[in-house]
Amino acid sequence: MTSFKNISLAAGVFAVAFGMFSCDSNPRRLPIMGERDVVTREVDGKTVEDTVYNTIPDFSFVNQNGDTVTQEIVKGKIYVTDFFFTSCPTICPVMKKQMSKVHQQFKDNPEVMILSHSIDPTHDTPQVLHQYAEDLGVQGTQWQFLTGPKEKIYEIGQGSYLVTAKEDDAAEGGYIHSGAFILVDKDRRVRGMYDGTTEEGAEKLMKDIEVLLAEYK
Repeated sequence: MTSFKNISLAAGVFAVAFGMFSCDSNPRRLPIMGERDVVTREVDGKTVEDTVYNTIPDFSFVNQNGDTVTQEIVKGKIYVTDFFFTSCPTICPVMKKQMSKVHQQFKDNPEVMILSHSIDPTHDTPQVLHQYAEDLGVQGTQWQFLTGPKEKIYEIGQGSYLVTAKEDDAAEGGYIHSGAFILVDKDRRVRGMYDGTTEEGAEKLMKDIEVLLAEYK
């Protein structure tokens, strides 16, 4: 079973992040979310401080076509990511319905990608993910369905995207994960989190994608 409390918890975390770590008060810009460090360095004999924000680390997974996918695939792009499993008996079908709307909205934009990570790599082989993508009507390479070592998937989910993604014998289906959609910019910084189980969440995400794209124009 997927915990809806995880969505509220994550939203609370990022609401705090918005207040503490927004890089710009301009409402036309999205905040940079997550932890940050302040580093001091010397420039032309002067001491200056730089802010270093949390970024998504390098990664290596396998997609629905059996191809290795690394961070290079999102170089120069913004992307949306989430966590799911194909046999999920709870919110995953709703999430994929909402993500399909996002995909349709931006399917002709080469600056936008979607990365969906399976948290059940034992069952969700590339072949299973390929069929899953076909059943959703997904073609091309813009929407990637990823699998790989479960410890790596859980690590990047919980340690970098800051959402729940793990095995849980007590949960329906044997896994627990957040229902969040996470928006990441071209520098691999988290810029937004949205409830992927609702139409309102998907609509807000699509509007913020436009805002984020405008930052690079």
